[in-house]
Amino acid sequence: MNNHKQDFFGLVGQSPQMQQVRSIIQQVAPTEITVLITGESGTGKELVANAIHQLSNHAAKPMITVNCGAIPEGIFESEVFGHVRGAFTSADRSRKGYFEVADGSTIFLDEIGEMPTGAQAKILRILEMGEFMKVGSSIGEKVDARVITATNRDLAGAVSVGEFRQDLYFRLKAVNIYLPPLRERKEDIPLLVEIFLQDTSQKHKIPIPRITTDAMTLLRNSYWEGNVRELKHFLESLVILERGRTLDEEIVGRYLRQTDHPGAFLPVHVPKGSTSTDRELMLSILLELKREIGELKSILLQSRSPAAVPANGWYSERDMITTEPQVTLDEVEKEQITKILTEVRGNRRRAAAALGISERTLYRKIKEYEL
Repeated sequence: MNNHKQDFFGLVGQSPQMQQVRSIIQQVAPTEITVLITGESGTGKELVANAIHQLSNHAAKPMITVNCGAIPEGIFESEVFGHVRGAFTSADRSRKGYFEVADGSTIFLDEIGEMPTGAQAKILRILEMGEFMKVGSSIGEKVDARVITATNRDLAGAVSVGEFRQDLYFRLKAVNIYLPPLRERKEDIPLLVEIFLQDTSQKHKIPIPRITTDAMTLLRNSYWEGNVRELKHFLESLVILERGRTLDEEIVGRYLRQTDHPGAFLPVHVPKGSTSTDRELMLSILLELKREIGELKSILLQSRSPAAVPANGWYSERDMITTEPQVTLDEVEKEQITKILTEVRGNRRRAAAALGISERTLYRKIKEYEL
């Protein structure tokens, strides 16, 4: 079991998706090509970046990680590119930025989609020319740093609304490693559970608990909105609070309910604090009705038996089926999107997650419905 964990830098799983991820990492790591890692929060994007670094020619030096979403916009360029003395009021001395520190190594720009627009041009210059300028300086400085980026945003959608530079996006996506959400690789969950239970038990000197088949099934069928990270933290709580007790379906189910885990007992996600379940059900019913009506019309048109053909010998829409719902699918979809956007106060990322669609699709729907 430990071999699965340590063989590939913590990227656990034997699903086809994870095997493909590991294969791509091995192909790109020895090169200097820029890599964009995409996927939902908690899927392990930093683990992928670290694996690429450890297998690269820069492994002798530590990888520099920069969370672009955690740096205030006003000081972003100073932090990332550095500044010279006198660049601004409080700049009483020159300062190295993250890129200068990463010279000869790898720099991992996490949450690249949150980077201020002004800084994006400078990142493009580094990628194209290997050169940057400190804030307050007019002299370019060379840097040799392998650039790896990651985001949980839909960058194509951000480009379409002017929130991300198109030229930088095209440059970044030369190699895109996509990490699937945990719900799309459920076969990896038992191995992850086994590893997390063992690690937490050893760390806190607690007997490794046994988990029943029914409890494992419950974990496999949960939605895991926070993906691998959420599963890990959930199991850590179980191990510490239950202290070696057998983890059965009743115990696991109770903890899932206590944490208000979305969709813990459902095969589909039910967003927290939302009434979208009814909307989704209505939408699915309308889609099924539309499909069945289409099939019935097709059968009637093809059969044309004497018993089925009207007296006048031809069919009209009125002769067929006139029971299609008066509410259109577009109206239901528009209403649902509007409601979710209101609930999350216009936060498009949260709205897309609640609706179960990509940000790019949400951007397109907002434009389509003029919301």
